Amino acid sequence: TDIISQLEEHEQKEILEDLSEDDASSIRNLLSYHEETAGGLMNTEFIRINLNLTKKDAIDEIIRQSEEIEEFYTIFVIDDDNVFKGIVSLKDIIKAKGNVQITELVKAEVAWVHPDTDQEEVARLISQYNITSIPVLDENMKLLGRVTFDDVIDVLEDENTEDILKISGVSEDEELSGNWIEAVKSRLPWLILNLGTAFLASGVIRHFEPTIKLIVVLPAYMTIIAGMGGNAATQALAVTVRRISLYDLTDNQAYRTVLKELMVGLINGAVTGLIVFLFALFFDSNPMLGIVIFLAMTGNLLIAGVTGAGIPLILKRVGIDPAIASSIIITTFTDVFGFLLLLGLASKLLL
Repeated sequence: TDIISQLEEHEQKEILEDLSEDDASSIRNLLSYHEETAGGLMNTEFIRINLNLTKKDAIDEIIRQSEEIEEFYTIFVIDDDNVFKGIVSLKDIIKAKGNVQITELVKAEVAWVHPDTDQEEVARLISQYNITSIPVLDENMKLLGRVTFDDVIDVLEDENTEDILKISGVSEDEELSGNWIEAVKSRLPWLILNLGTAFLASGVIRHFEPTIKLIVVLPAYMTIIAGMGGNAATQALAVTVRRISLYDLTDNQAYRTVLKELMVGLINGAVTGLIVFLFALFFDSNPMLGIVIFLAMTGNLLIAGVTGAGIPLILKRVGIDPAIASSIIITTFTDVFGFLLLLGLASKLLL
């Protein structure tokens, strides 16, 4: 079907005329769906059995249908009117004791999609529920086909690529075209926005200029604090954006995500802060400077974890793509708060 859909209409007609009526009708039906929907992805080759069959009859039916189907892991269960009733695994059928009816083995509460469901939503559901295939049902809950993990693996890869490009401030058009004009148009707006936020961090440094003049070693540690905060925030951001793209997070799950990143940031900040404390103690022979840097590092990585997880969740809630805007915002947060913590603590404890 994928190959035929790429052909001209007259070429499609010629090929379909050479096929059997059943095959041609099936292909025409699939071609009627948009290629980026569940209907466009689905295939109609799958094992289906009636829920009223016994174990023995079901196995015979599966053997009969499997002669034309190479791979199957999930058996779809229907009634006499082809209405979808659930799924059953081949393993459960084989392990069932006695000659039980399939209706006793069927799992009714399963994920399913309409033929017009977007392919990214199909991929998200398959990934979220860790299933090998998902049934496609019409408005009357009748079984039309299935979409397998293999059918959506390219969709998942494309989605991951798109998220990476967005986080980097690069458009998908640039990746495909490679044109330098498109590259400039894609990147320059984000660089200008980033320049504006950089002025905020610069303003913090200007405010503490007297402190920097008196403690000339501080700029060396400012780069460390800012760099570590940015890296930690990017890690939290990448994990959170990935979770958002795969799962429809509840409020409780969102809260747990932020809490986890807060704890990760606190622990990582304390460990790396201790390392920098020892560095300052050894090279600058100033224990109080080491304490200031330790506190600033711990605080900044804690903030990095919270903002890296919290900001994309907030943007998602208000309807903004978190992959696009998050990186600019979190960079500002970590730079500004990192400099505020380091220079603010230094002005209070070292002067």
